Amino acid sequence: MLLPGAATLDLAAALAHYDAHGWARLGRVATDEALEALRARADDVMLGRVRYPGLFFQIDAPSGSYDDLTYGKGWEGPSLEYRKVEKLEKDPLFAAWIGNPLFERVARARIDEPTITLYRAVLFVKGAQGGSDLPWHQDAGVFWGLDRDPELQIWTALDDADEEAGCVDVVSGSHRGGLATRLGGVVPDELVKAREAELGAVRLPARAGEAILIHNHLWHRSRRNTTGRPRRAFTACYMPGSTRCLRTRRAPREFYEVWGARA
Repeated sequence: MLLPGAATLDLAAALAHYDAHGWARLGRVATDEALEALRARADDVMLGRVRYPGLFFQIDAPSGSYDDLTYGKGWEGPSLEYRKVEKLEKDPLFAAWIGNPLFERVARARIDEPTITLYRAVLFVKGAQGGSDLPWHQDAGVFWGLDRDPELQIWTALDDADEEAGCVDVVSGSHRGGLATRLGGVVPDELVKAREAELGAVRLPARAGEAILIHNHLWHRSRRNTTGRPRRAFTACYMPGSTRCLRTRRAPREFYEVWGARA
């Protein structure tokens, strides 16, 4: 699934940039064949042609407003306007991408444990109708229900994600401040204004097949898609194998093992 030479990329500069800024580009690393297969599988899952028990679905609000999203409905029938689909580690194609040797090298360079697990594997979609405006947020906090925050996500563009398609925007270096709120998630408006996030926003347009490292504490967002074509992206969040789920209302989650202890 990786382009020739991608598995052995020199990671030093990317990892240094990630440490300093909370994000880093790996460049284009996926083959055309891999992208075609992953896009087709993404559509098959959303249209119900491929099914796995336990997948999580959330459809976009017709208004495009994040505040109008509905929760807890899951699968609402065949549609290419789902905002996100989670637990795609259940699919062999997506599992192969999650566990590719380049991503293992990145993860082992920043996660100092022999076993590395997955918090989530998510297809994020901005459909041809525009998708949603996703506000400034952090992917961590009490809401995630873990004994520690993960720190590494690897985001892959399955389609070209230019500014018009709703590329990822970031506030470089914001990860160094930790969580904006204990709860995590959406950053309150007053903190966004105090940080002058709009002035400091850095847009990260990406070509199909490009991978970007994102720290979970990094402030990031994405705008609506105005191209009339889908913008699909896939992100995997990696964490130490010793990370534990703290939820008590239901049985604690058990996490998918991506890479085990090496001999």
